[in-house]
Amino acid sequence: MKKKILLALSLLLGLTAVSVPAEATTDFKRVAYFIQWGVYGRDYHVRDVDVSGAARKLTHLNYAFGFVAGDGTCYSSDPWADWQRPVPAEQSVDGVADAPGQALNGNLNQLRKLKAKHPKLKVMISLGGWTGSAQFSDAVLTAESRSKLASSCIDMWLRGNLPGLEPGAGAGVFDGIDLDWEWPGSSGAEGNVIRPEDRRNFTLFVEELRAQLKRFSKKAELTAFLPAAAAKIDSGYEVRQVFKQLDFATVQGYDLHGTWEPQTGHNGNLFTDRRDPNPVRYSVDQTVRDYLSRGAPARKIVVGVPAYGQGWTGVTGSRDGLWQPATGPAPGKWAPGTEDYKDLVAKPGKRHRDLLTGAMWLYDGNEFWSYDDPAVMLQKAAYIRLKGLGGFMMWSIDQDDSRATLTSSLYSILH
Repeated sequence: MKKKILLALSLLLGLTAVSVPAEATTDFKRVAYFIQWGVYGRDYHVRDVDVSGAARKLTHLNYAFGFVAGDGTCYSSDPWADWQRPVPAEQSVDGVADAPGQALNGNLNQLRKLKAKHPKLKVMISLGGWTGSAQFSDAVLTAESRSKLASSCIDMWLRGNLPGLEPGAGAGVFDGIDLDWEWPGSSGAEGNVIRPEDRRNFTLFVEELRAQLKRFSKKAELTAFLPAAAAKIDSGYEVRQVFKQLDFATVQGYDLHGTWEPQTGHNGNLFTDRRDPNPVRYSVDQTVRDYLSRGAPARKIVVGVPAYGQGWTGVTGSRDGLWQPATGPAPGKWAPGTEDYKDLVAKPGKRHRDLLTGAMWLYDGNEFWSYDDPAVMLQKAAYIRLKGLGGFMMWSIDQDDSRATLTSSLYSILH
């Protein structure tokens, strides 16, 4: 069945069997982010990664996020969620509640239990994120601060020396470090420190972190999340040098358009849309090409895929709503203009699909939602496999449904 699907999708993608690298058949990275704050309003726990069936289909789970201070230290933005919160039996991976006085509680203890149940699963601590990257530039500014930051992050997250706990209480939870600095040398969240030197300093920090990780453990992995826009790539990354130090990099395959723009568009289209009126046309394929042309090895490029949609409201006077003016972001459960896949599948309206672009969207005459369904995920998985890329990364696993439908669609091709 897999061969039939690949053949059909390869024809659709304009690829042929001879273009498939021989090595592009095994060892795919199947990565998903787990959000630290999901245990609150979303009521999504580490146990759900297991119960949904996702855990056995992933190779890596990135825990988001650890924060970086300007003085060159790592810290937790939420110790309660990370290691203090007593987890009740009904939320525990093994059905056993945290006991009073035990060495480690919270998400980190549950991640340890998840790894015990799925020994092949690697868990990474992801540093930064949209709200945690403000001081990265200061933290990597000098050789001394880079060394201090690398040492601090390894000591806290990998050696497990967590504040307020016995030394080593958190050891064995994390298998490596994922860097999610958004963004070196260019704008991210308001207030972020940005310098022209960020581009070079990012490379130097990756080299320092890799050297210290090797001394800690030869098995420790180092990855990074990298942007889609060519302008951000060039202002922030010495691509060839950075990829030499990384086990792999996950590249942004979503937020290609969103409600910061006054017109509708695709959240994560695979190929450039011939209808796109924007002066810069984004697509997953264009981003992959941009990294390849700058020296990134194909097998180290892991493509980001969204488990959520971007949505606009006030979209009228159009047959399908695409590339049309909007009055603002559509209402969402957790934030305006964004909605989880598991909630989007129940929304009313007409679904539209563009197979040549690798995109689908929902339009009800007023609201427009761009998101990936299982069919789009199959198309992207086939692209990853046939192009000889490294695998997929999903943001974020809590947004998939209770049966891990999107994860399973990707796994069906990439395992």
